Amino acid sequence: MAERVLDLGWIRVLEAVGRLGSLTAAAHELGLSQPAVSYTVRILEQQLGTSLLLRGHRGSTLSPAGERLHRAASAAVAELDAGARAIRRMSRRPVVRLYTDYGFASFWMMPRVAQFRQVRPDTEVHIIASAAADPGTDEAEDVAVLFGARPDFGEGATLLFEECVYPVCSPQFAARHGLADNPRRIVELPLLHLESTPFPRWFTWSDWFAAMHMAREPGPGDLGLNTYGLVVQAAIADQGVALGWAGLIDGAIADGTLVAVGPSISRPDSGYWMRPGPETSAPARDLIDWIIEQVRR
Repeated sequence: MAERVLDLGWIRVLEAVGRLGSLTAAAHELGLSQPAVSYTVRILEQQLGTSLLLRGHRGSTLSPAGERLHRAASAAVAELDAGARAIRRMSRRPVVRLYTDYGFASFWMMPRVAQFRQVRPDTEVHIIASAAADPGTDEAEDVAVLFGARPDFGEGATLLFEECVYPVCSPQFAARHGLADNPRRIVELPLLHLESTPFPRWFTWSDWFAAMHMAREPGPGDLGLNTYGLVVQAAIADQGVALGWAGLIDGAIADGTLVAVGPSISRPDSGYWMRPGPETSAPARDLIDWIIEQVRR
């Protein structure tokens, strides 16, 4: 005669009782009443013909038979929970996290993310932007696009575009101050600064003036802002002249929102670098390849 097959509804109950050492605590964790948990264990004991718990005034401990069955129940629960998590992941759209700064997020990625959705409609891109994004940030990400110099990054990083800046302002501001005919008048005008640490990683107005062999002290009309998006908005609003980063400001130049009003300066060892995360999934690799293709275009 075949052995009677056990009803498996007890597995999670026994796992919780054995792990917590209390029928009451197990009931609380599982959202059941204490009598319901006690009844489940008692029915299981009747099916097996042996005691699984040693009941005392301070709680319940597993008997030798209970310990053996608890080990099997714990392994089964862990395996079933892992399988359930895997199935839920399969049913969800894959997500790729892109960690970067506000400048790249606002001016490069956001205008193009809809294009990536058209190419990979089954993948969601979560853009995690931070004003503190730097090469030394230890963030959990699938892909990071960070600004810095070559020594800041490992061998796996790819240079998207080198640092190249030039003065920009609104067309109205340029016309009002005659900058098309005499760019050197910038020295007399309000400047828009991206606030930084005492030792910024990127070009500042001091670097640009030094490259132009010009001297210029901070003026009362100058304006310091803590994100590059605010710097660009202030330039569009006729508040002064800003440094425009090639690669970020191209769209505003192309549509005439801003105009270039002076020579550029650049350095090939610095710029925006793309760094894959520690484990590159297939969707993350798709995003990396797509970004590289877009930059090359």
